Amino acid sequence: MTPSQLLLEGVELMLFGIGFVFAFLVLLILCIRLMSYLAGRFVTEPAPRVAAAQVASAETDADILAAIQAAIHQHRARRG
Repeated sequence: MTPSQLLLEGVELMLFGIGFVFAFLVLLILCIRLMSYLAGRFVTEPAPRVAAAQVASAETDADILAAIQAAIHQHRARRG
């Protein structure tokens, strides 16, 4: 093979590879859009539970605050 034939074959292989990757990415984008459309159409969102979340949050905040205060007290007791 001559160098020019080898170069042309390399360019041809490069263009084939770029085309294949481009086609795969386009197909991937189309599949993602289709799944997003189907998920939005068939999946319904549950009703929000605001009151239960606020009660649990208040109890958790009190527990976390107590744990933080205990950790600070223990740290200061060890340091002297």
